Amino acid sequence: MSSKLVKELLPVLSLLFTATMWGLLWYPLRLLEDAGLQGLWTTFFIYIVALLVGGIPAFSRLSELASRPGLLFLLAITSGWCNVSFILAVIDGNVVRVLLLFYLSPLWATVLGWFLLKERASNASLGVLALAMVGAVTMLWDSDLGYPWPHSESDWLAISSGFAFAIANVITRKAQSISIRIKTLVTWTGVVIVASIWILVVQLPAPQLNMTTISGSIALGIFGIMLMTWAVQYGVTHMPVYRSSVLLIFELVAGAISSQLLTDEIVLAKEWVGGILIVFAAYLSARIHLRSNNKE
Repeated sequence: MSSKLVKELLPVLSLLFTATMWGLLWYPLRLLEDAGLQGLWTTFFIYIVALLVGGIPAFSRLSELASRPGLLFLLAITSGWCNVSFILAVIDGNVVRVLLLFYLSPLWATVLGWFLLKERASNASLGVLALAMVGAVTMLWDSDLGYPWPHSESDWLAISSGFAFAIANVITRKAQSISIRIKTLVTWTGVVIVASIWILVVQLPAPQLNMTTISGSIALGIFGIMLMTWAVQYGVTHMPVYRSSVLLIFELVAGAISSQLLTDEIVLAKEWVGGILIVFAAYLSARIHLRSNNKE
């Protein structure tokens, strides 16, 4: 295999690996909860492991924290909420439904870019926004209530996770001068902070740790969170945004297949229809981003 081919394949494989891992993450999380480690404590421990081990390369760049402290604080909080709420949602909710509701993030990104970055939304962007909204309404429509509304706590968590993800992306774009290492360190720290505050607010009792939960948390922190973060950074750095965005949607495929094989969860027809519209909107959003970059 030529070095050129390897160079072209590695970013693709990195993003497919990341998407697959995120699509499968719900399974080890539920195993840890069954073993006695509740979702908030699992989140806290796996990100502590990632922070302590994977954060070492960023220590030489800590001076960057002083350059944009307010922006990095917002990045920590929004990234923290995104990850904590997503993990709690996939532990308790229907996996496919949670993933699809999370992928409303392009809708939020368009709105936030409009208001916060003063990016004028094109007619195409508004069309994508409308398509994503139709998908959301289709998924969330309740025939008994007569209007679209999240049905459960996991729905709210999934939607808020996608919203926080969109905010974090906007902040990341504004913090171009900050290195990826520091942004990663800030993101992981934010997850630990948000999980800690959440634990204190709900007064969650300390877990009864055992070898299964300890070893599982360490393994998931290192081989899950750390590897996924590094893989996605490598992939998006060496690939156009529109291609990386489309490849990351493979998370939905991994989540759908794994949930069908490993659970008895049922995805309703309206959820598939709404989900397809949301995914198609995400794809179109990436294509629009490509065209706008080519014009610049």
